[in-house]
Amino acid sequence: MEKLGKQTIKFNTPPTIVECGSIVGPKEAQGPLAKYFDQTLDDEFWGEKTWEKAESKIIKETVNTVISKSGVSATDIDCMFAGDLLNQCISSSFGLRELSIPFFGVFGACSTFAESLCLGAISVESWANYVLCATSSHFCSAEKQFRFPLELGNQRPPTSQWTVTGAGAAILAKSGEGPFITHITPRKNC
Repeated sequence: MEKLGKQTIKFNTPPTIVECGSIVGPKEAQGPLAKYFDQTLDDEFWGEKTWEKAESKIIKETVNTVISKSGVSATDIDCMFAGDLLNQCISSSFGLRELSIPFFGVFGACSTFAESLCLGAISVESWANYVLCATSSHFCSAEKQFRFPLELGNQRPPTSQWTVTGAGAAILAKSGEGPFITHITPRKNC
């Protein structure tokens, strides 16, 4: 690795994105990108009793999907960087604990997945053979925590934000056919 300028990192041996996977909710399934997701859900609960449990299941199944698609054994993954929007990365930490892979919780709100990829790439360049990067969010649980709980029945203006219900995951490796992560540039706090 080498530093370019004040904040860009160039990788001497660019980490490979081996495989990626995603599962999304019903609203996302209606959008123009629906055919690119590994799985789309019919309802926000996905058989669970709470939105938070549904989100844990979504990230767990997304990670299982990417592991299966990649052909990389979970025991060969050196660590994972994952996060979500809930307090203390609760959905990702509970959803991924059965894998017994060293876990680094990342919280960057909308940037969580990009941050996970940056940290994963640094790890692959320096010491890890395989790193799993993942993130999730759930519209209903995010509304409850950050905006207006749906239980209150508030009216949402058409221009209001809408947090995605879904999860994405990728596995990074030291070598492969690409695509590669060649550079990263963390943002500055002003």
